[in-house]
Amino acid sequence: MIEHPNEVVTKALVRLVQVGDRKAALITLDNGLDYKKPNSFGPGGLASLDEAITKATEAEPAFIAITGKPYIFCVGADITGIPLLQSREQAVELGELGHRVFARLKNSTIPTFAFINGAALGGGLEVALHCHYRTVSGGAAALGLPEVAIGLIPGWGGSQLLPNLIGVPGAAQVILQNPLTQKVLRPKEAVELGVADQLFEPADFLERSLEWAAAVVDGKVTVQRPEVDKDMWEGVLFFAKQQLDEKLHGAVPSANKALELLALAKDATFSDGTAAETQALADLILGDESRASLYAFDLVQRRAKRPVGVPDKSLARKVTKVGIVGAGLMASQLALLFARRLQVPVVLTDLDQARVDKGVQYVTGQIDKLVGKGRLDEGTAAKLRGLVSGSVDKSVFADADFVIEAVFENLDLKKQIWAELEKIVTPEAVLATNTSSLSVTEMAADLEHPERVVGFHFFNPVAVLPLLEIVKGERTDDATLATAFAVGRELKKSSVLVKDAPAFVVNRLLTRVTSEIFRAIDAGTPLEVVNVAMDPLGLPMRPIALLQLVGPAVAYHVGETLHRAFPDRFAESPNLKKIVDSGLPVMVDDEINPAVAELVAGGSEPLTAEDVRRKALDALAEEIRIMLDEGVVAEPQDIDLCMILGAGYPFHLGGVTPYLDRSGTSERVTGKRFLPRGVASLPA
Repeated sequence: MIEHPNEVVTKALVRLVQVGDRKAALITLDNGLDYKKPNSFGPGGLASLDEAITKATEAEPAFIAITGKPYIFCVGADITGIPLLQSREQAVELGELGHRVFARLKNSTIPTFAFINGAALGGGLEVALHCHYRTVSGGAAALGLPEVAIGLIPGWGGSQLLPNLIGVPGAAQVILQNPLTQKVLRPKEAVELGVADQLFEPADFLERSLEWAAAVVDGKVTVQRPEVDKDMWEGVLFFAKQQLDEKLHGAVPSANKALELLALAKDATFSDGTAAETQALADLILGDESRASLYAFDLVQRRAKRPVGVPDKSLARKVTKVGIVGAGLMASQLALLFARRLQVPVVLTDLDQARVDKGVQYVTGQIDKLVGKGRLDEGTAAKLRGLVSGSVDKSVFADADFVIEAVFENLDLKKQIWAELEKIVTPEAVLATNTSSLSVTEMAADLEHPERVVGFHFFNPVAVLPLLEIVKGERTDDATLATAFAVGRELKKSSVLVKDAPAFVVNRLLTRVTSEIFRAIDAGTPLEVVNVAMDPLGLPMRPIALLQLVGPAVAYHVGETLHRAFPDRFAESPNLKKIVDSGLPVMVDDEINPAVAELVAGGSEPLTAEDVRRKALDALAEEIRIMLDEGVVAEPQDIDLCMILGAGYPFHLGGVTPYLDRSGTSERVTGKRFLPRGVASLPA
């Protein structure tokens, strides 16, 4: 018998309700906590639902309906219990338990309905799919089957029910494409796809759903569902596999298993399909990729919200106005973010009025786009436009509580800016730098109040990447640090405390990899070989595409900074310098630019892709161990969190250290693992 001693049990509460002259059994899922602790299914929750279905059935109602607590239907399996599963038998038992309980709704002779009043994810959506009919509230935050993203598959019927309900193209979108691109379904989209039958507004959702269900049972409403086209089944999955192989290169076992199950769903009986689901789920639960994915999920959901080493939040100063030095693209993105999240005046400055006007126009243009997409109403948009202004006179910062510079990466320039500003701003104003690699301590060294300078490093694009590296200079005080973290929280960023060390975390590690890539290029390895060297990891971008995104000049500049600090580990590449000097794009139409390939040709000791990968991974392991020994961050978990949120490293790698551990790289290079066995892998 599987047990989860710490399960917060979601109880299934049954009550009989009168709908017109009919009696209905309403099952409400509720774990007794507010929406911040959503409903989920562990062994106890499934047992409660099983008991509720029995009780509801015995009452002989006109129909049985299942709904959730306010804002939450159910977000699926209680994944905190998955690390407790130590054997294949336990994993199979969990799969079979969910299948047995949910199948009672599918096989019921009494009509069953799911009233999806709030978020319905994973097993939560699967229990709804087992019901004969489904309504959804327009206020439901998200619907989806995100399991593939955490190294699992929809293991309680979703892979078999969904394609036979809405067709395989929509099912592939929900089960594969959406999880791998961090997307979910909105209620309207769920109805359009056929996942739900009817959409009702949140205000009277339950009442309307009950009335609609009664009408369906009475035959007054007929639910029309189009016949599923099975002729295109194999073609859709062939195309989906091509896309997966191109992006993931076979690195994500859960995606391949999901594809196999979708293929099976075409002709298999439901019992055979769900039996295959159970076996696939057991395989994945006992795989390192799923354990690394669950570790990564926990980092993003929990550690990111409770950063380590943060001073008492009561020390944080109130921010009522923000100043931004610079009006270029990064500065303009920051202006929009600060205005939207803090709802306080934001003022940009630059060298001339034309640049200032261009920066402000960018912000107002982005606000107009948000209105056009329906993500902002016109009233809020008008307020935001009024909050953002620009000037060529830095005296506008006199009453700003938080000033951030986003100018060119030049230490002397940044020191000059702070020297000017210190004479203008109040003594309590926080001075933040968005530097990606320069020393915060050196930047503040000549100031009268160096204690109020802090690193505040965003990642581009600012609106998309959630990481914020908050850098403590040698003299940064607790009030400044507390304010920085409070602002980061208001900006809805995930902040990590970082020691003032060259290039901090993400850029230092990415540059170490880039340095090894260019060592190989300098030795004569062709660009097309180094470009595929990291494919088995399933990273979001290949090295040359990443270089194009970052920009060769920026990569070279960060490399120079790190070469000065650590010349033995970060080499200067003559070929990278050639690319920068040429001004040529490294990619053209998503392919390596032949002119660049010709430019860097040469060298007499080319490496194989396997050699390049091994050297890059060895370098990563070495650099991470050095950074942890230096105290750049508190623990390996912070390295992984930074790489997930700032570099897009995937969950199946657990960030980076779990992969280095399971591949044996950590122990071979540094003599020990980064994480104990069982933290992001199977126990010993």
